[in-house]
Amino acid sequence: MRITSSCGQDLAVRIKGRKRAALLCVAAGLAFWPGATMFAQTIQPVISEYTVKADGRFDLTNDTLTPVAVVLEPKSFSIGLDGKGTFRPLDPSIHVELSTMSVRLEPHQTYYVFYKAHANTLPAWFTVYAVFSPIQKGDGVKVRIMLPHTVYLYQKKTIAKEAIDVQNVAYLTGRDTIVCDLDNLSPSLVRVQEVSVAGGKAPVLANGFPLLPHSPRHLEIPWKQASPPSYVVLHFPHFDVKEPVSVKDQ
Repeated sequence: MRITSSCGQDLAVRIKGRKRAALLCVAAGLAFWPGATMFAQTIQPVISEYTVKADGRFDLTNDTLTPVAVVLEPKSFSIGLDGKGTFRPLDPSIHVELSTMSVRLEPHQTYYVFYKAHANTLPAWFTVYAVFSPIQKGDGVKVRIMLPHTVYLYQKKTIAKEAIDVQNVAYLTGRDTIVCDLDNLSPSLVRVQEVSVAGGKAPVLANGFPLLPHSPRHLEIPWKQASPPSYVVLHFPHFDVKEPVSVKDQ
């Protein structure tokens, strides 16, 4: 997976058979200037997942014609009910070792950053922000672009199906939207791999997302088909949760 200097939705909706969209924009923090051309710095992969410890790599690429300076900033974060991230300094219980904290990228250069990470308590998660700044002389406008590489450290034991509480699954006819509330009642980290909605001519699929320990999540999925949806299926790594959809005139 590759992320460029643009931002998409965490819960991107698609129709079955279409190419899967890149998921999760964790507050990419883009800065724009009127009339400026779009910069083409990239980081990949966007997300990496490990059990217990991380030993990985991400790639920084400068596809522009000018050199850029890159500073790396590890951050901890929380995820709100709407799926948006709130970032803060790295928690002292998470230990991240990067092969470098800064690098100069020449035009069309790719640089590999290696890292190791572990935490005092599992599960754990963090983001390494790559802050790209153009190297230029004079007092011209400097545009900084922040792109994330997010790491999840999973516990060894898998989560039980009974730990997922799903409520208020409804199709709001006035908004053409399916809403759903779910809660992870366990101390474990788990990922919803995909959400599928059936009831029309073709299933509507929505990209997955992490469900943090003891954390709720509110989902809203557009529904543009003529007939109402019949049920929602949340696909987890080792089980599925299927819930009927009620219809409400809102």
